[in-house]
Order: sequence, then structure tokens, then C-alpha cells
Amino acid sequence: MVTHGDYTGLAADYARYRPGYAASVATAIVSLLTHPLSLIDAADIGAGTGIWTMMLAARGLRSVTAVEPNDEMRRQGMLATGGMNVSWRKGTGEATGLPTKSVDLVSMASSFHWVDFEKGCAEFQRILRPGGRFVALWNPRLIEANPLLMEIESEVTRLKPDFRRAFSGRLGLTERLTDMLCSKDGFDDVLYLEGRHVARQTPEQYLGIWRSVKDI
Repeated sequence: MVTHGDYTGLAADYARYRPGYAASVATAIVSLLTHPLSLIDAADIGAGTGIWTMMLAARGLRSVTAVEPNDEMRRQGMLATGGMNVSWRKGTGEATGLPTKSVDLVSMASSFHWVDFEKGCAEFQRILRPGGRFVALWNPRLIEANPLLMEIESEVTRLKPDFRRAFSGRLGLTERLTDMLCSKDGFDDVLYLEGRHVARQTPEQYLGIWRSVKDI
């Protein structure tokens, strides 16, 4: 039986097949920080297998700490980031285990919807240095822009009418999050960014994404 939110048993497919994020968004995010990249310490919370973590590390930050609660996901992430300036630890969005005022950037990539909003915000405010940034981002598929994907989804619905999938980046939280953060004490200069990129997939890769499904 698969438990909602537990990626145990799916980590290898997740690491192999999940697409990355728009490079332009990553560039825009780090450009908002006031220090040189070589002086920035970042924490990627709910890092999964390190897809977004690697994008941060590739930008030459001083350090990147990846925090992930699931043991299998964390092991895959450690393999993927071997040789990069990334350290891994077990923790959650509500309890990262990181020292107070220890990082300049906190990110949650396709994972903030799993976190208790109030507890997570309090934890991020605790670990961020003055002037630091918190970013929540998702990379949902824009199925309606691709006729082939629309055909596939229609066929899935025909074969299994009761099948329902939740795309984490299109659950409604992203539409409300800007207002939610603006209303929180301690958060200011709240920005909403959106970028689009194309991820080309072989049939094997497309099917692999389905095997890693929890929420996409």
C-alpha cells in the first residue's frame, strides 16, 4: 500500500525521470540576493532527489544544504550530487535542524504543499539571515499546450474514468501563496515569478514519470 506523501520505493524513478525547472527562474531567484554568489549559503528543504538542489549548486554558491525527510529520496540525492558542494541532512520544513540565522536562501521545490504553512514559515524565518529570501516553486506540466499530451490524458480518462491526479503546482496553493505570504509578519518584498521551458522526453522517460507519480 502506498502512503500519501511517502516516496519510498519511487525514489530511483523520481531521480531518473523527473524534469528540472526553468533555468531562467533559477537565475532570477539568485539575482535577487544582495551578496555575491560565492558568499551565499542556501538551504533546499524537501529536496527530494536533488533536482533543484543541483541547479542551485551549479551556480557557484558558497554552500548548499539539502534537507529531506525520506531516507530513499535522500540517498538518491546524495548519489546525484556527489562531487558537488552539497551537504545532506534529515529534516522537514517544520523542523530543518539548521542553526538560527544560518542561510541566505531557503527554497522548497515542488514540496511546500506538504508543509504546515504556519510552522514552516516560522522555521524559515528562524534560519534565514537578515535580508535573506524564501522561495517556493513548482514545475507543473502545461498539458493543454501539447496536443499529444491532451490525447494521452483523454485516453487515460477513457480507460480509467475514476482516475484522478493532483498536479502539486496547480492545486490552488500557488494562486493563493502570494497573498498568504504578504499577510505574514516577517515577509516583505513578496514577488511572483513564472517561467516556461520545454522538457523533451522519450516514451521511456514519459512512462518513467508516471512510475514516480505521487503528485506531478
